[in-house]
Amino acid sequence: MKRNLFLACTFGIFMSPTVQAKQNVCVFDLLGKAGESYKVMEEWALAAKAWGADINLIPYKTEEQADNDFKTDKCDAVAMTSMRSREYNKFGGSIDAVGSVPTYAIAQKAIAYALDKRNDKRLISVKNGVKYELAGISPLGMAYIFVRDRKIDSFDKAKGIKFAYLHYDIAQKAAVDRVGAIGVPSDLSNFVKRFNSGEVDSVPAPAYAFKPLEIQKGLGAKGAMFTYPVMHVTADVIIKADQFPNNFGSQSRAWSLKRMPQTFKLIERLEAEIPAKYKLNISKEDEIKYQKLLREVRIELIERGVYDATMMSVLKKARCTVDRTNFECSLPDE
Repeated sequence: MKRNLFLACTFGIFMSPTVQAKQNVCVFDLLGKAGESYKVMEEWALAAKAWGADINLIPYKTEEQADNDFKTDKCDAVAMTSMRSREYNKFGGSIDAVGSVPTYAIAQKAIAYALDKRNDKRLISVKNGVKYELAGISPLGMAYIFVRDRKIDSFDKAKGIKFAYLHYDIAQKAAVDRVGAIGVPSDLSNFVKRFNSGEVDSVPAPAYAFKPLEIQKGLGAKGAMFTYPVMHVTADVIIKADQFPNNFGSQSRAWSLKRMPQTFKLIERLEAEIPAKYKLNISKEDEIKYQKLLREVRIELIERGVYDATMMSVLKKARCTVDRTNFECSLPDE
């Protein structure tokens, strides 16, 4: 009788569902818990209970620290910009390629394509023995160029100006060099501060950063925001797949897709709230010059292995579906 009881208990231990430990998730948001990105992650964490996870969100106002803690296993997942998360998944991280996504219609298609089930294998990578998975993409909006003096209103006038760029994004450095500007290496914690203080003449930023980072201080009475978008910024959720329940990644991506329209509405509202007096169009001639410059940067970085060639091809097809007369549509690259 005792032997049967022992066997039953032993069998029960091995057959009972695996208890998943709580997952710590590093979340970068410039405003910490008060920011929009963190609020989205709170919704995600609540939804994740239905996928078998028990999420503990840890807010970070410094993106580099969030990434470092993810690398050193203090966190099982991280939410941060795709520019920094690209090292864990080049396919999804390439949506942020400079000049590759000029409209929000294309941005929605690009994110939907990346998160489609047919690309599940492309969203998993192994680095130093760790299995990483892209479990969600959230749009942050188009990045526009802000200048302290609206007289810098042409391609040629940008030469020699001081331009703050994110030091870890090779693409930004390459674009700054090609324009002929003086690049000032920065990070998300200080790039707008440098603009507002006058240390640099220009800075790229999406609309969601306008109010929180008080960009109007740098614009003053003479500054402007050029309405030509240089890139579309996204944020990724990268998980260490083995620390999460089976099928967690695909369920998380489905949630991300479902929430995407709501996020784009928020972005449109934030862009509309930027005062019209700051917005300035560039000439068609300069627009084409920027397109060609950014295209050259993308091709260079595809060759260097920074951008994913498959994603770049998909994005080019999307652009040429919208505008078949664009000069790049007849060219073989990308």
